[in-house]
Amino acid sequence: MSYALRGRRVDVLREVDLCVRGGEVTALVGHSGSGKTTLLHILGLLTPPDNGRVLVGGTEGTRPMDTSGLSDGALADLRRNRLGFVFQSYNLLPQHSALRNVVLPFLGGRGEGEERARTLLARVGLAERADHLPSELSGGEQQRVALARALVNDPPVVLADEPTGNLDAESEDLLLGLFRDLADEGRAVLLVTHNPTVTAFADVVHRLEKGALSSSGRQADPVEPETESER
Repeated sequence: MSYALRGRRVDVLREVDLCVRGGEVTALVGHSGSGKTTLLHILGLLTPPDNGRVLVGGTEGTRPMDTSGLSDGALADLRRNRLGFVFQSYNLLPQHSALRNVVLPFLGGRGEGEERARTLLARVGLAERADHLPSELSGGEQQRVALARALVNDPPVVLADEPTGNLDAESEDLLLGLFRDLADEGRAVLLVTHNPTVTAFADVVHRLEKGALSSSGRQADPVEPETESER
C-alpha cells in the first residue's frame, strides 16, 4: 500500500501477508506510523489495497472470497454480514440509547433486532443500562455497547482498534474476557494495540515495523504506549 507525496511514492505497507484465523485472538502491535491503522482499514474492507488481495473466509466447506474488484455495494454487504468493528472512540450516536445504538446496524426486522440487542447487552453486562444515553455511561460501558453493536449481525470476524486504550483495569479485564469468549466460539478476533497486557493475552502477535510485518508466535515484546501527541 502506498501514496504519492510531492511527486514521490511513499510505501505504507510492504509485502504484508497476514492470516487472522477463527478461534484465535490476534494482536497487531507497532509504533505510531508503522501502518497499523492502514492495515486495519484494508482488512476491514474500508480501504482497497493498491496491490495484493484481501480474502474473506467463507463458512465451513466454502472457499475464501477474493474481494478484489467487488463493487462498493458488495463490499458494504460483506462488512455488514462478515465483519464487526470496535473503535477506540466508541462511535456511539449520542442522541440514541444504548439499545438503539446496538439495533441500528441490524439487518433484520426491528422487533428481532431489539430482542437480539437486549440479549447482547445482557451478555456484556449492561442489561439494566439499555435505555441510557452514551453520556450516561462510563467509558468502559460505552466500549461494551460498541462491542454489542459489532456483534449484532453475528459476524465471524471482529476487528478492534485500541479497544482498551481508554479503560481502567477492571473494564479492561472484562472486555478482554469478552474477546476471549468470542474466540472460543470460533470467531477470528484481531486487536490493534499498544497495551502490553493485551499483547500478553493474545494467542498470536504480529508486529509492524515501517510497514513490514513480522510474526512472533504467541508473544512479542511489549510496545511502549503512545503519547497523545503521537496518535
